[in-house]
Amino acid sequence: MPSHLINDYIAGAIGGSAGLLVGHPFDTTKVKLQTQHGSQLKGTVAMASNIFKQGLTAGFFRGLSWPLMSYGVVNSVLFGVYGNTLKFLDKDKDTKKSSYLNIYLAGCVGGAAQLIPVIPTDYVKVVLQSQIVPDTHGTKVHTPGKDPYFKGPIQCAKHVYRTKGLSGLYKGGGAMFWREVPSYGLFLLVYESFSEGLKSKGWTDSKGFIADFIAGGCAGSITWFSIMPIDVVKSRYQADLLGQYNGPLDCAVKSYKAEGLRVFYRGCAVTCVRAFPVNAVTFVVYSQILQYLDSR
Repeated sequence: MPSHLINDYIAGAIGGSAGLLVGHPFDTTKVKLQTQHGSQLKGTVAMASNIFKQGLTAGFFRGLSWPLMSYGVVNSVLFGVYGNTLKFLDKDKDTKKSSYLNIYLAGCVGGAAQLIPVIPTDYVKVVLQSQIVPDTHGTKVHTPGKDPYFKGPIQCAKHVYRTKGLSGLYKGGGAMFWREVPSYGLFLLVYESFSEGLKSKGWTDSKGFIADFIAGGCAGSITWFSIMPIDVVKSRYQADLLGQYNGPLDCAVKSYKAEGLRVFYRGCAVTCVRAFPVNAVTFVVYSQILQYLDSR
């Protein structure tokens, strides 16, 4: 493969890994808010405080090792496919500026391509994060013998594979498809349009750090807000090891009947706050690495 074709893959892997480290504590808080039933802990601050009490490896960074090992691959696929799809769509154009339609379509293709590695990674991460036991007057969520508690991602993956087979690791794949494909089109469209607009208005420096930071952060927050309902359903369905839900739609209906419309925006605040620095860092690192590689 020519070097210019792999540059997006390399830059995406490095940028994605950098963003993951910044955002995992926020992501853990989001998943716990989404997957708790009823109102064991009310609000983002109470949940974050409880998770903090568990320590770093058992709390905020629980489930990190699994995505950290694979997130470079996932983002490499996303940005690599996106960049090369955009080059393909623009190959007959005389101008270097891509149309917004081509950016959106290339983002959708990139989002679809990374589903194969991302679904099992996300599934195991969600299960581990959802099992952080809330400290509410000694009350425990997990009943021994009914809902297995996993010490780490390998144990979790082995249990799922042994009981459900390989397809079990792709639980929630349908919901992931509808979350990932259109959202990555929106994500990259917002980033490219905001970055271009900021640079044209002088909101930048010689290397484009400021524009990429702001555009990346805004792209992340806007995109996550748009997909919160389906993300809540996905997380709840994936975290259900007891078979309470027959599928994502059944999960959505039962969650609505039990907790109302507000349940679909549980964790929204922490998610949107998390999305800004995570994606700001991701895009700054991605764009700077890509500029460096393309200049060589």
